[in-house]
Amino acid sequence: MKEKVVLAYSGGLDTTAIIPWLKENYDYEVICVCADVGQESELDGLEERAVLSGASKLYIENLTDEFAQEYIMPCVMADAVYENKYLLGTSMARPLIAKRLVEIAREEGAVAICHGATGKGNDQVRFELGIKALAPDIKIIAPWRCNDTWNMQSREDEIEYCKAHGIELPFSADSSYSRDRNLWHISHEGLELEDPSVEPNYDHLLMLGVSPENAPETAEYVTMDFENGFPVSVNGKKMSCADIIRELNRLGGKHGIGIIDIVENRVVGMKSRGVYETPGGTILMEAHMQLEELILDRDTFTVKKEIANKFANVVYEGKWFTPLREALQAFIESTQKNVTGEVRFKLYKGNIIKAGTSSPYSLYSESLASFTTGDLYDHHDAEGFINLFGLSSKVRAMKQAEAEKGTQK
Repeated sequence: MKEKVVLAYSGGLDTTAIIPWLKENYDYEVICVCADVGQESELDGLEERAVLSGASKLYIENLTDEFAQEYIMPCVMADAVYENKYLLGTSMARPLIAKRLVEIAREEGAVAICHGATGKGNDQVRFELGIKALAPDIKIIAPWRCNDTWNMQSREDEIEYCKAHGIELPFSADSSYSRDRNLWHISHEGLELEDPSVEPNYDHLLMLGVSPENAPETAEYVTMDFENGFPVSVNGKKMSCADIIRELNRLGGKHGIGIIDIVENRVVGMKSRGVYETPGGTILMEAHMQLEELILDRDTFTVKKEIANKFANVVYEGKWFTPLREALQAFIESTQKNVTGEVRFKLYKGNIIKAGTSSPYSLYSESLASFTTGDLYDHHDAEGFINLFGLSSKVRAMKQAEAEKGTQK
């Protein structure tokens, strides 16, 4: 019997061309695995395409709910944003996909796992760190780094290679954006986006919604409920976490929410430019932070902001299956036990505008915050506080004045 390889299969041209390449160069039986993390219509026709290309089997694994609950929500509760803008859409999905690749490789008795990530991107790092953490004994094959045997450098090369192996596929050689889609977002790279000085062609590239200019002229109010940091309902309707994200995607896309154009620093050292659509994710993150600011005390809030940045970097760099991620997440989860309440906001032409927040665990006291502060706060107490709080600044200024006097003598 032939040895088996598990291929992370998207159904696109790259991973389709990899199937005959693996058989030709390794004489493996190719088992394709497609992780359904919310790609929707992109999964149509995959089984026929994989078998036509030479795979012996295709797994299509529905991981959407697990993705939402176990990978997206820890990042939401952390308020994790990479380089102040990127909501980690691709980064969050890769460790889950790596985990399922390893599980199926074990079930099938495969000796290797193959992925189609290029040698320039972040995904090679994320996939391989995940596989190494979970299955250090399994061989990893990255065709784009196999210079001796992978001789294809363009879509035209891949199409010709497939044709030479008797595979006729519905792919054209026309240039198009490079995209990654899941439940959380869709990313766009390539074409005019490769030049940071060129404005994106939003009318051409947007897939999840419209630009703010083309959004409705009327604002729309939305209410969300959270329990212990988790969203549980939208506009009074209880839904699963995945369905809440789908509904927020619909609402956000309609109003031009969550479109960002960024130049990010990749793990491998280069800068890359892309446009990300994250309509539902942007709303969910903003709503969660809107509730947190009412509930978390100042010291916890300050430390959590630092943890958020660290957590974002850990996820972006593919270090999900590490003690550090587990430790950071444990701290984050401890901060969420009282993040329960209702958030109301309105969506209008790319903006999320607060319209009221309430929680039984709110630390906001109207009597303290108002000008008539009542018994809990005496204005005169502030004088002693300021004297002590500013003591070091005062002493420094006095000593500096003394030193200057001494030099003038």
